[in-house]
This record gives sequence, C-alpha cells and structure tokens, in this order.
Amino acid sequence: MQPSDLLETLAAHVRELAKSETVIGEPMVIGDVTVVPVTRVLVGFGAGSGSGNVDESEKAPKAGGSGGGGGGGVRIEPAAFILLEGGKVSVVAAPAKRGALAEMFEQVPDLIEKIVATQQSKAAAAKEAAKEAPEEGAPSGG
Repeated sequence: MQPSDLLETLAAHVRELAKSETVIGEPMVIGDVTVVPVTRVLVGFGAGSGSGNVDESEKAPKAGGSGGGGGGGVRIEPAAFILLEGGKVSVVAAPAKRGALAEMFEQVPDLIEKIVATQQSKAAAAKEAAKEAPEEGAPSGG
C-alpha cells in the first residue's frame, strides 16, 4: 500500500469518527431533565515511507530497499453535557480527567529538584569526608 493510500484510508476513518453523531450524543431523559452528552474527539496519525540504493562497492546482497509504515490514535472523551429542563437550557462542563502522562510531566520539576539536592548533598558529604581523612604518607601522631 502506498503512503498516500494509507493516509486516505486513515482520513476516511477519521471523518467517520468525527461526524456530528459522535460529537453530540443521543439525548437521554432522566426524570424531568433531558441530558445530551457532548464529546471531544482527538485524533493523531502519521505515515511515512522511504527507499534507497546501496552503493555497489559495499557488495551488499541486495542493491536497494524500501519500506513504509503508519499509525494513529483516537481518543474520545466527554467534554460537556447539555441539560434541558423546564424550557431552560444549560451547559455543564464534564469534569477534567487528567491522564497519567500529564500528571507525570507535572511531577518532573519536583523530581529534578530532589535529584539535584541529593547529588549536592552527596558531593558535600564527600568533600567533608575528604577534609577529615588524613593525607596519605603523612606521619601519624604518636
């Protein structure tokens, strides 16, 4: 499959996922309130290919090659809820759920500070130990 064909296939699937029926969900009636879920669709994908020739002087078994690949991901998450009650319409944002990766990146500065502090503490302890140790070859008192 050529990369352009792969991208077209991926784009067709993305269009299918991102249609309005996916973003605006089916209304649900709960008591006197009609709730309409609204989702956020996040999509990422990529593809690539390449080919090359090997110099004949390298005496390679094959004189060339090519390859290609592609991949992608889709995340669908709740964004908000439209509430219809007694002729009034209100929009309530869905609670933000942070992913593990976002939480990990938030902890990086603290982790770096702890590592630096530990390294500085070890360096200071080593320097202090070097000051207190008798020099080699120095006569010992006695």
